[in-house]
Amino acid sequence: MTAFEERLGTDLELLRNRRMQHDRDVGRDLVTAPEDPAGIDLATIDGAENIAQALLLRFLTAEGELSDLGHPRYGSRLSELIGEPNTETNRNLAKLHVLRALGQEPRVEEVLSARVSQSRADRSRVDIALELKIIAQDTPLNLVFPFSFDPVPQEGATP
Repeated sequence: MTAFEERLGTDLELLRNRRMQHDRDVGRDLVTAPEDPAGIDLATIDGAENIAQALLLRFLTAEGELSDLGHPRYGSRLSELIGEPNTETNRNLAKLHVLRALGQEPRVEEVLSARVSQSRADRSRVDIALELKIIAQDTPLNLVFPFSFDPVPQEGATP
């Protein structure tokens, strides 16, 4: 593992598909590694994939949800927008909530760009595109996070 990957850390792999992270099955978050002679073990993730997962989990967690665990500021306020119309004002609020959550992540040195655009396939969904400078890394991290204003994703909607 490189020094850069060590700085980003290693964690359990919790999101099976980071491109469709909004489509999680409750209770099926833990990913198991291929079976080894000692039995099935939990899968881990490191480097850039770890920071991407960490950011997505931060966006998916309601701010204050982990207060009882000693992390009252962890998370984002994106969940407050669920059920609201997909308007320019609410897209700007989504961007604000994401930028605020990114400000809490010590591994993000700088937000190079953040764009929120309405999805062509689903009018209730937006794509939040981020370009981030990660600590001690020259190559920016690009991350696209789909967010749906609908409380329940529409059937047949392209994620």
